[in-house]
Amino acid sequence: MRNRARALSASLLIAASALSLTGCAGAVAMEPAPDSNDPMCAAVTVRLPDAVGDFDKRQTTAQATGAWGDPASILLHCGVTPIGPTTMPCFSVDGVDWVRDDSEAPIYRFTTYGRTPAVEVVIDNREASGSALLDLSAAVSVIDQSEKCLNAEDVTG
Repeated sequence: MRNRARALSASLLIAASALSLTGCAGAVAMEPAPDSNDPMCAAVTVRLPDAVGDFDKRQTTAQATGAWGDPASILLHCGVTPIGPTTMPCFSVDGVDWVRDDSEAPIYRFTTYGRTPAVEVVIDNREASGSALLDLSAAVSVIDQSEKCLNAEDVTG
């Protein structure tokens, strides 16, 4: 009985050590978006891929978020405020319309267009590329799209 108790204690100690070692990598500190508690954000979060490009998924400290890379080069927030019509570039990736904000280049901010809640993906272009949207669009597409991006040709005829 004593040997069994020692073996159990040793197993628990090993398991606790393993958990504490994996915790050393640290979660990516993030803040939740205003509407992160929207049920559709939960639907997005459970569909987030384990890898985006060559970057592995990391743990985060906030609801409805995702992070990939070490250091984190791709960040996702679900539940951001939807954006209205804009002059910023808008394009479709696998059926998801994204608006690109390059005002902080080489950090690019992509926000879904026509989806509520909106999803924002921030990409450090020094480490990753906009092709990350290919890997994320499938998860984001579970949110219904009510409006589509328009090009200048769509408006001017």
